[in-house]
Amino acid sequence: MARVSPRLMHLVLVIILFSVSHAKNNSSSQALTLFRIQRLLNLPAVLSRSYNYTDFCNIEPSLSLTVICYEEKITQLHIIGEKTAPLLPRNFSIDLFVTTLVRLPSLKVLTLVSLGLWGPLPGKISQLSALEILNVTSNFFYGVIPQELSSLSSLQTLILDDNMFSGPLQDWMSSFPLLAVFSAKKNLLNASLPNSLSGLVSLRVLGLSHNHFFGEVPDLSSLTNLQVLELEDNALGPQFPKLGKKLVTLVLSKNKFRSGIPAEVSSYHQLERLDLSFNMFVGPFPPSLLSLPSITNLNVSRNKFTGMLFENLSCNAELQSVDLSSNLLSGSLPTCLLSDSKDSVVLYARNCLSTGNQNQHPLPFCRNEALAVGIIPDRSKQKRASKSILAVGIIGGIFGGVVLVGLIFFVYRRMKTNKTMKKSPARSITENASTGYTSKLLSDARYISQTMKLGALGLPSYRTFSLDELEEATNNFDTSTFMGEGSHGQMYRGQLKDGSFVAIRCLKMKTSHSTQNFMHHIELILKLRHRHLVSALGHCFECYLDDSSVSRIFLVFEYVPNGTLRSWISEGHPRRSLTWTQRISAAIGIANGIQFLQTGIIPGVYSNKLKITDILLDQNLVAKISSYNLPLLEENMEQSSSSLQVGEGVSSGGSTSSHVGARMKHEDATDVHDFGVILLEMIKGRPVKSMTQVGVLKDQLQVVIAADDAARRSMVDPRVKQTCLDQSLKTMMEICVRCLHNEPADRPSFDDVLWNLQYAAQVQDAWQLGECLSSDGSPVSPSQPPRLTF
Repeated sequence: MARVSPRLMHLVLVIILFSVSHAKNNSSSQALTLFRIQRLLNLPAVLSRSYNYTDFCNIEPSLSLTVICYEEKITQLHIIGEKTAPLLPRNFSIDLFVTTLVRLPSLKVLTLVSLGLWGPLPGKISQLSALEILNVTSNFFYGVIPQELSSLSSLQTLILDDNMFSGPLQDWMSSFPLLAVFSAKKNLLNASLPNSLSGLVSLRVLGLSHNHFFGEVPDLSSLTNLQVLELEDNALGPQFPKLGKKLVTLVLSKNKFRSGIPAEVSSYHQLERLDLSFNMFVGPFPPSLLSLPSITNLNVSRNKFTGMLFENLSCNAELQSVDLSSNLLSGSLPTCLLSDSKDSVVLYARNCLSTGNQNQHPLPFCRNEALAVGIIPDRSKQKRASKSILAVGIIGGIFGGVVLVGLIFFVYRRMKTNKTMKKSPARSITENASTGYTSKLLSDARYISQTMKLGALGLPSYRTFSLDELEEATNNFDTSTFMGEGSHGQMYRGQLKDGSFVAIRCLKMKTSHSTQNFMHHIELILKLRHRHLVSALGHCFECYLDDSSVSRIFLVFEYVPNGTLRSWISEGHPRRSLTWTQRISAAIGIANGIQFLQTGIIPGVYSNKLKITDILLDQNLVAKISSYNLPLLEENMEQSSSSLQVGEGVSSGGSTSSHVGARMKHEDATDVHDFGVILLEMIKGRPVKSMTQVGVLKDQLQVVIAADDAARRSMVDPRVKQTCLDQSLKTMMEICVRCLHNEPADRPSFDDVLWNLQYAAQVQDAWQLGECLSSDGSPVSPSQPPRLTF
């Protein structure tokens, strides 16, 4: 036997060790990526299960989470949230999320359904070059579909349903050679459908229902593999589309088709479902549709189909549902549709059939209506008939001109006769209504945009409550429902008929005003809906009988059950204390809430005079601001009106505008200072009760920031000082000190505050994950440097 060279054996050993090391590093990298995905998704329920990140390939699959690996590389990732998942917080970055995802380069299948993702879909997702299936159904993506997707040459399934994608479908759609399923239902896509769709030769399913497409459907007869075509609820038409003959499902309902049904439809032998309802299809109804070999569901209701049905017509024995209602059909209903089977549904009302069942029109109705409609001819037929039409048009034009001159003379006489008459009341009402509607559209434009992007967070729609509802909810405002009283009225806890709890603030008016005087305040209040605000659900006016002026206003808010932030931080409950990570998360939530008050609506809400007792925690320990500077809560209406204008920037001269801008900047800095006081108590874990104490503690923080780790930990709440990473703690302390700066101009913006809070959260999470992943306990270094450029 030949001897193996020692040098060769050494080389083989090095290669083996390198392969093992590389595999281990790759596994750790994928685990860290999964953890970051969990963090960026705001710790949703689907990822909150505790499992060993180093063994992620063996996670037990579930309906909400599935990770599939091949050769220790993640090839499939499925994350599915609740159907009504709210938007992720405003600080969520879809760009950062996708940047994290592309660190899993072996992904072939990616499912991200109902996770509250929002923002434009970044084109960098195309860096997942091996992707074969992409499903982002039921999120809040908006903007155009990125062209970079066209580089995914292996893509076979692309599902974008139930988002807010807008704009047209581009011609680059034809660059997917293997695409078999493309579905973008329930979006805001518009324009006409591109001819490039006919180049998707592998396409089997095309779903574009519930969008704003219009115009003719391109010729899709070349798509010989197409089995499902769903175009419901658009504005497509008028011609019936040209399609292949392998269709199984064809849905064209709720469009603007006005042609007849072409004869080739009768040769769609694989067709199981045909829905043409709610259009203006005309011409004879083809009875052969009832006997197509595979048909089970047929709906042609709400059209203008004509023709006579006969009792001896044949039907497919497997028909489960037939709807012929609201057409112009006459004759007798086929006996094959009169089955007594409970499994089949047959509707045929509002025709002119001789049957006595279901509501039918008299026969002359259908005859007269049939004369009033006609089939839209093909364009080729239109060209052949153009010369005849032109000749008739010239003759008709001469006659019409004579009639028009007479009509003008008649109108002139009528106007002269009515010249001294009073303006019509109906016209006056119309003009006023039009003006008011336009004004409301303008004032609500930004709110609508914010609502679409940030969502209503699962809350019911804002509405007007009746006094009876509120009295029933509070047992006639019984003392047992009384929660407290402050400068802004009394607060009660109520339970509505649907079982949900609400908080009701009662404001007694000290001046006399009608309900109309309060409506601009109500328009502001209904916009204040955010994940980190205690959001308003509605209002109620109680008025005096003599002059109908408002005596009391009731504001109805969501009920937050878990107490104040102080009760979880500094009131001495050893078993009820937030962890360091939870404190950072609460601080991020508060900062997000304040930033939304200032910039998320017009006009912005400043000088909110926030205290830690104004921050409530919900059942998931999400921080919510419960008391903010609503102009309606001011005791004097004139003062409240002036504060309402802050942020509008409307003035008659430049000096006023600059004054308003300076005031906004000052009040922004005031909110930053109040936030710093809250942050100080979260770090210390003890109540901060005076501004003198704030100054002393701020000075102490400045000293320990420049000292060592032990000095900094000596300032921290003992319950968390052993679990916080020093870099995270130091960053929090630096934010706090900067927020408490004596000079308002030197305090940071909330953008900078949020940046650094998120950095503190990131290094803390990475350190905790590092403890799980590294055998020697060494921390994972953060991927993002702090931005302490205040």
